[in-house]
Amino acid sequence: MKSTLVVFILCVTAAAQNAPSPSAAPFAEDGKSIDSIIHAMYDVISGPAGAARNWARFHALFFSQATLATVIHKNGEIRCAVMTPDDYVHGATPYFQQHAFYESEVARQTERFGNVAHVFTTYASRRDPKGEPFERGINSVELLYDGSRWWILTISWDSERPDNPIPSEYLKSGASQ
Repeated sequence: MKSTLVVFILCVTAAAQNAPSPSAAPFAEDGKSIDSIIHAMYDVISGPAGAARNWARFHALFFSQATLATVIHKNGEIRCAVMTPDDYVHGATPYFQQHAFYESEVARQTERFGNVAHVFTTYASRRDPKGEPFERGINSVELLYDGSRWWILTISWDSERPDNPIPSEYLKSGASQ
């Protein structure tokens, strides 16, 4: 019992130190539901070349200490890159200055238990919002509901390749609760 109390106190202390930023307040609607936060995630990174993304809104989607991770396939090697939201902004901004980028959801599978949710959201990336995709893949998104809104804890993604086709079950939407 004593060790359970110690663990509880440590968790409460850590949670207090990891409280969301007040800068999220102007974008609170983005976290009102799983649908709204997933929509905002795609919306905030999409736009024409040279257009500044709303990075304040992007940051407001993430719980403190959130991470993003991608799988990189190059020359037959597999690497993983894990980054903070700030790292993502730093790396993506030069690309978005030179390239139009529109990412949209193709399908979604959601699993939820209490205040946590896991979303497999299949995406298509385009240079033009109505153009053909140049890439597809799956974003694996972990979400946390803090009693007032949803937060992104992590986004991990991998792209479709000839040796890694998207399974048919992830090309249709559905939810299990």
